[in-house]
Amino acid sequence: MGQSVNSLQLTFENKVVVVTGAAHGIGRSISNEFAIRGANVAATDILETPLTESKNEVESNIKATGSIGKISAYICDVCNSEDVNSLVEEVMNDFGRIDILVNVAGGVVGQVHKPIELVSDEEWEKVIDVNLKSAFYMVRSVTPYMKKNKYGRIVNISSGAGRSSSLTGIQAYTSAKAGQIGFTRQMARELGKYGITVNNVAPGFVLSNPSTQKQWDAMTEEQQLKLVDSISVKRLGVPEDIAHPVLFFASDFASYVSGQVISADGGLQLF
Repeated sequence: MGQSVNSLQLTFENKVVVVTGAAHGIGRSISNEFAIRGANVAATDILETPLTESKNEVESNIKATGSIGKISAYICDVCNSEDVNSLVEEVMNDFGRIDILVNVAGGVVGQVHKPIELVSDEEWEKVIDVNLKSAFYMVRSVTPYMKKNKYGRIVNISSGAGRSSSLTGIQAYTSAKAGQIGFTRQMARELGKYGITVNNVAPGFVLSNPSTQKQWDAMTEEQQLKLVDSISVKRLGVPEDIAHPVLFFASDFASYVSGQVISADGGLQLF
């Protein structure tokens, strides 16, 4: 039987959480939200300077809230399987366990729309690698440890593009995020018997990093206004709007939820 409702709390004390793509916006916010709720957060990114800035910001928030949480920074190229395996081994050595994995690393890597016939192999592969291959590498690496503990929470960050189409028309991005949602469902089916849930948060348009800012700036004023007007709540998202559904999926409140997608997009796409 599951836990009683009265015994459930949205706290992550003594939990070890790995967050990829933690240097900017959404990943930084997710790291912060876990840490101020008591988690030991292993924040990782390939960008050392903004990752350090993120760590400092989260540490300041931990202190301000009086939390017992902790954040540690790890440099890792999540598109490189050897780097990923080394990262997971290092986190295991430091903390002895990994309870929660949040795959945030992704994005359009600075690309904007161009006709399909002009998209190069390198451009396509770069987007696929950072959005889909990285999630595969991370899940493959942490799964043996979660299986051993018979417990795990995996949350992948996809996009509304993966459920429908890209607002900015980037073909590889839509394809990678759709693939990640399929990967989420397959892993939920495979890992459930080991006490591991796997879920997905699909953000709407959030100005959270240089790439999304570049996409926004590439739109005309008319396109920007049209986008905001198409959102039911009439505003763009902020990183915390994505972090909070992640907390739900990672918590005991969602222990009977797996293979699911939450669209955190302000009611842009209504399914």
